[in-house]
Amino acid sequence: MATAVFVQEGDVIDYTPGSAVASGDVVVQGDLIGVAKQPIAANTAGALAVVGVIDVPKAAGSAINVGTKVYWDATNKLGTTSDGGGANKLLGKAVLTAASAATTVRVRLTQ
Repeated sequence: MATAVFVQEGDVIDYTPGSAVASGDVVVQGDLIGVAKQPIAANTAGALAVVGVIDVPKAAGSAINVGTKVYWDATNKLGTTSDGGGANKLLGKAVLTAASAATTVRVRLTQ
């Protein structure tokens, strides 16, 4: 008997939020991070992208070089190079250098 059953490709996963999620919201579930590609109403099944390249806000004043690990600071809703002592979850790696004056960083999602 098979020990695993294929369910889906895995670039998008099912998600049912307890409260409404806007398109573009970053959703953290333990160490799994996804991005809502469309709005998801509260208590309604929707989908989160867990594969791809996204632009997320970052604090101005600090550069992030290509290839650098980027963590999601859910409190401030920013990409950062700090894991915050484990509080910030790994989002992925920067795929484009973000200058210190930039307000966004381009990240390839890592799971």
